[in-house]
Amino acid sequence: MTLEVMAFPGALSILSLAMALAFLRLMRGPSLPDRVIALDLIATLAVGMIVLYAMAIDQPVLLDVALALALLSFLGTVAFARYLERSYRP
Repeated sequence: MTLEVMAFPGALSILSLAMALAFLRLMRGPSLPDRVIALDLIATLAVGMIVLYAMAIDQPVLLDVALALALLSFLGTVAFARYLERSYRP
């Protein structure tokens, strides 16, 4: 068993734990900017999971999916930030 094969479950469990903690932050808040950042972190962790899965099953076509998700996440975060800049008053 190679080191890469042994590292995949550990990396996946760390990403899963981080996603669970980010989801907790998304649910608890306390403010709208905190929730937007948590949602961006969840999308980033999902990209990491997709890349890890693509490496595990040796399917580089999934990297296109990860790239598209990262682009949509970035654009969504910019849109939220622009919305918050214009309308949010703490």
